[in-house]
Amino acid sequence: MTVSFAIVAAIVGGLLALLYAIAKTRWIYAIPVELEPLRRISGYIAEGAQAFLSREYTVLVPFVLLTAAFLALANGGALRLQALSFVLGALCSAAAGFFGMRVATAANSRTAMRATLGIDAALKVAFAGGSVMGMTVVGLALLGIALVLGIAISLFGESVGSLSSTVFPILSGFSLGASTIALFARVGGGIFTKAADVGADLVGKVEAGIPEDDPRNPAVIADNVGDNVGDVAGMGADLFESYVGSIVGCVVLGIAAQNTSDPVRLRLAVFPIVMAAVGVGASILGTFLVRAKKGRSPQAALNRGTFGAAGIAALLMYPVAALVMGGGVFDGSRNAVNIALASAFGLVAGSAIGILTEFFTGTNTPPVLKIAKACDTGPATTIITGMGVGMLSTLPPVLVISAAILGAHALGGLYGVGMAALGMLLTLGIELSVDAYGPIADNAGGLAVMSAMEPGVREITDKLDAVGNTTAAIGKGFAIGSAALTSIILFSAFTQAAVSGAGLSFSVTDPQVLVGLFLGALVPFLFSSLAMDAIGVSAFAMIEEVRRQFRERPGILLETETPDYRACVDISTKAALKKMILPGAIAALTPLLVGFLGGIEMLAGLLAGVTVTGVLLAIFMSNTGGAWDNAKKLIEGRAFGKGSDAHKAAVVGDTVGDPFKDTAGPAINILIKLMAIISLVIAPMLKTYWG
Repeated sequence: MTVSFAIVAAIVGGLLALLYAIAKTRWIYAIPVELEPLRRISGYIAEGAQAFLSREYTVLVPFVLLTAAFLALANGGALRLQALSFVLGALCSAAAGFFGMRVATAANSRTAMRATLGIDAALKVAFAGGSVMGMTVVGLALLGIALVLGIAISLFGESVGSLSSTVFPILSGFSLGASTIALFARVGGGIFTKAADVGADLVGKVEAGIPEDDPRNPAVIADNVGDNVGDVAGMGADLFESYVGSIVGCVVLGIAAQNTSDPVRLRLAVFPIVMAAVGVGASILGTFLVRAKKGRSPQAALNRGTFGAAGIAALLMYPVAALVMGGGVFDGSRNAVNIALASAFGLVAGSAIGILTEFFTGTNTPPVLKIAKACDTGPATTIITGMGVGMLSTLPPVLVISAAILGAHALGGLYGVGMAALGMLLTLGIELSVDAYGPIADNAGGLAVMSAMEPGVREITDKLDAVGNTTAAIGKGFAIGSAALTSIILFSAFTQAAVSGAGLSFSVTDPQVLVGLFLGALVPFLFSSLAMDAIGVSAFAMIEEVRRQFRERPGILLETETPDYRACVDISTKAALKKMILPGAIAALTPLLVGFLGGIEMLAGLLAGVTVTGVLLAIFMSNTGGAWDNAKKLIEGRAFGKGSDAHKAAVVGDTVGDPFKDTAGPAINILIKLMAIISLVIAPMLKTYWG
């Protein structure tokens, strides 16, 4: 079993995913959009989304080139190729976001059109649009990994020595490129969408008393654009990073396995790539199980596809492990059975985290009912109860993650933990398809209202949107769980790379490590503060603009004048591009400063601190925001609920929760992974620097 075999598997899996995405794209574009208002308003959303992403990527080009230059100059010899690997990772991540979002903005109007034929027809289009994002992400990730490995082994060979010292460190540059784009996509997209959302909700719903997605609201187009740049492109970049990071982390841990012969270490390094390719096939098969049945919730159809893909992947784990391992054992007596079971731990943990997230954030669940009841007594109790629910919601996922780590480690050591992380992401193709379905369904509902389509269409899109809210919350929980395990294996890979031959050890009683722990625990709070402040400032500008238009152009509310949608889109775009720089710079520079000024031990403490605190804070913020959102929807579903005092309190809670769940919380996932992969990349430099 050689790396060449893994490269072939990655190419096959990647091409299969991209061919599927191309087929779905052609099918979506073949659906005619016959209503002129629907076509026109959808065009506004697509234009705004593509313009934002193009401007965001333009801003990032100098940053990517400077980082590549640093890698080329700071590294010596063959490792200078990390710079090219980094650029390729950034390009693949950006391309996945661009094409995935482009199709999503085409699928929204077509979902609304197909809703005239029934819920199954509409679900097929929305899910197909999401599947383009999902399959593009896994396809480009695998092809990018195959390209880097192919070039590296053609230059340096595939002996265990060259793989360990040169080839896989070069591959880590690809992961760093993916992480860099992911951070800015998440932060920038989150600031854009929440500035628009907060402005649209507070002035539109609370002050003007107009319903959601009302075309009289000047911020309504910016709000719908934000759904795409934040929840499609942003989520895609986030999970692209986790997917690549988990594969790279497993590969590095496999080649560094202790008490293992060189041929088996090579097999351990090959297995994650082969299994990821198999996961693509399982995801594609799972998509064919997504069909809505009359009288059944669309959630059941999506669950059937997700769990079906997971079941197929689980059945294939042992046969693939046995094929790759060829009877070899590692770390004493561990074998293919251990690897398959450790991978299964991650698969089960991912499903469990999704179910637990749904319990704390889903409509009609006890925690959300509790918040809805608190809305009857005003905004203060709404906020207090929601934060209490969010704090409690951290307990079950942390127990699941802890159990997965302990179980996987008992089965396969650090490599087993790595395979648990990859197991959680094995069916990312369909998991991300379900996540991206949500904003497409949400946009379709908004378009149905703005285009004055018949009430039956809105009823269908509302059902799809309600499911989309739940899938979004589950997706965020899934992203946090995968980020936790991915950052742990990257941290493990860093400690092995930093300790190897340096005689270092990391003890919690070491002052250097303790200081690092405190600094690491601080970073997620500082990062979240900057993200929240950015949304507050941007939302203020948006609110003032919407108020100005209502004040100076009274015909807007009377429907005799058309709002200036572009002005609101421009406010969100400028704010996002300006405010995303500082949080991104802190995430990128902190490991460098701590590593070169404080030492390797302090950097190890930093990574441990940021991972533990970051995971807890991300769970708290994401679940709190999701619970407030569905509490508001619960009240809106009551008779005479909209416009009541309880509804106004719920809107306040939802508005506070928006930056929690859609900006700060999700961005922390990328923060902890980015800091870990930067540390892994600079580990050889630090060893040389500190002697």
